[in-house]
Amino acid sequence: MSDKKMNVESFNLDHTRVKAPYVRLADIKTGENGDRIHKYDLRICQPNREHMEMPALHSLEHLMAELSRNHSDKVVDISPMGCQTGFYVAMINHDDYDDVLRLIESTLQDVLSATEVPACNEVQCGWAASHSLEGAQQLARQLLDKRNEWTQVFA
Repeated sequence: MSDKKMNVESFNLDHTRVKAPYVRLADIKTGENGDRIHKYDLRICQPNREHMEMPALHSLEHLMAELSRNHSDKVVDISPMGCQTGFYVAMINHDDYDDVLRLIESTLQDVLSATEVPACNEVQCGWAASHSLEGAQQLARQLLDKRNEWTQVFA
């Protein structure tokens, strides 16, 4: 690993030292008008050991993006990591870590009771054939089963 500090915060994280699942504050950006974006790293899978399969990840993204907004109007975005090991959760003007944990937990509970994947059609989704409600629910269940581990980032 290079000693040079990278521009992307997660590139500076030693992925060999973390222990998934966890939720950590990854970055804070302040806009020119004082708004603050808090970006959380919601790590589901152990980096370089496991990953989410795309249909399950894709459906979990749709479900979390839609359902999280039922719990907070501070959600800016929930987006998957390209490495398929987790998501970024971006919140605006909201820095209450415990509340973010509750938001994620409540949203995952909603995923478990969902009967369909929102916007899972060719009009609203760019790859509508790649979805798995069952896979998303399995990921949510696995993450909720380890809820007591979410605050411990490093092994």
